[in-house]
Amino acid sequence: MILKFFICILFFIAIDVNANIDKKIKRTSNEITSFSKTYSKINKKMANNARAILKQKKEILKQNKFLQGLKLELKDKENSYAIDTKRLKKLANGKLVLNKNRDKLEQDLVFTIAQSVSLSLILEEDYVSGKESLMEYEVLKLMLQNSKNMVKKLNKEFYYYSKKIDVLNNDISSLEISIAIINAKRKNLIKIQKKNKKALVKLNKSKEIYKKELKKVLIKQDMLKRTLAKLNIIKIDEIQKAKQEAERKRAFSEKVILSDKNLPKVKKHGSSYQSVKTKRYRGKKTIAPFFPYTITKKYGTYEDPIYGIKVFNESISLKPKKKNTKVKTVFNGKVIYADKTAVLNNIVIVQHKNGLHTIYANLSQISPNIKKGKKIKKGYTIGRVSDELIFEVTQKNFHINPIRLFQ
Repeated sequence: MILKFFICILFFIAIDVNANIDKKIKRTSNEITSFSKTYSKINKKMANNARAILKQKKEILKQNKFLQGLKLELKDKENSYAIDTKRLKKLANGKLVLNKNRDKLEQDLVFTIAQSVSLSLILEEDYVSGKESLMEYEVLKLMLQNSKNMVKKLNKEFYYYSKKIDVLNNDISSLEISIAIINAKRKNLIKIQKKNKKALVKLNKSKEIYKKELKKVLIKQDMLKRTLAKLNIIKIDEIQKAKQEAERKRAFSEKVILSDKNLPKVKKHGSSYQSVKTKRYRGKKTIAPFFPYTITKKYGTYEDPIYGIKVFNESISLKPKKKNTKVKTVFNGKVIYADKTAVLNNIVIVQHKNGLHTIYANLSQISPNIKKGKKIKKGYTIGRVSDELIFEVTQKNFHINPIRLFQ
């Protein structure tokens, strides 16, 4: 009876312990999920940022090209702007003088015409024959002729001044239009420059965000390399590592300079990121870590579109169709590493025959019975993935394209 009692107590303790473990696993899983941004989201966001930054760069380059043309045009115009303004002022003053002269001429012309009419009327009257009358007639006749000549002269001068005023009016109108166009372009230039400055501020902010996210991805890569090196699975080439760090430092220290020269360029194939040792997989096809999946990042070299640095991706990223998808080992083997990391979430590394290793990183949780030294069969569940699995394969210090194992 007492034995049964103790057995019951032990049974309930075991249930309670298991329940607590399940709660802890669930709580840890939730904490990990909320703690870390997923690798696929980072990649997607990085790609969107890259496209947005490149679009902004092109827009700013287009604006700058337009600004350069506008500045050259304004420079040509502004060289004569001061002279044109003075000339306009002089023309305006000249017009006032001409208008006064024309008004005076008009008055003189009216008076002379009136005088001519009066003299004509007088000459049409009958004069008494006599010496004095004839002299008076001749004087009036001469005055009439002079008046007619004066009318002719004044009319000619009036026409000349009127024509000159019309020419001046046209010149003044042309100058006013030219100056108005320059002023409008100057206002437009100021507006574009303000827009340019805002775009530059936005571009720099976007670039800083992008830089941080890119660094996170590179840190993840470096972390995985160090883990593999610590386990003597892959050796780190210190010279190569120094080259990579120097190239990254140079790329990240570059400022945003808006010119065609500084748009991202494709680097030569001699980049330091090209020297990762890759080996072709010649074994039998096996299962995928889970199914169905989407490949969000392929194995091999890709170039960062903003900083122009080449990054060699030694793994592939597999996104499950459902959250908390079970991740299975792809071969028989022995677990040599199973632990949680700050950067890559949970990692499980399995050792297989012929020096082959499979690495499962960014797991949302590791199965409770997966421990270092445990032997497992192909298809055995090693954990779960909520977001994206980073899957890597190595063999005797060489990397293998993981997709070749099951595709």
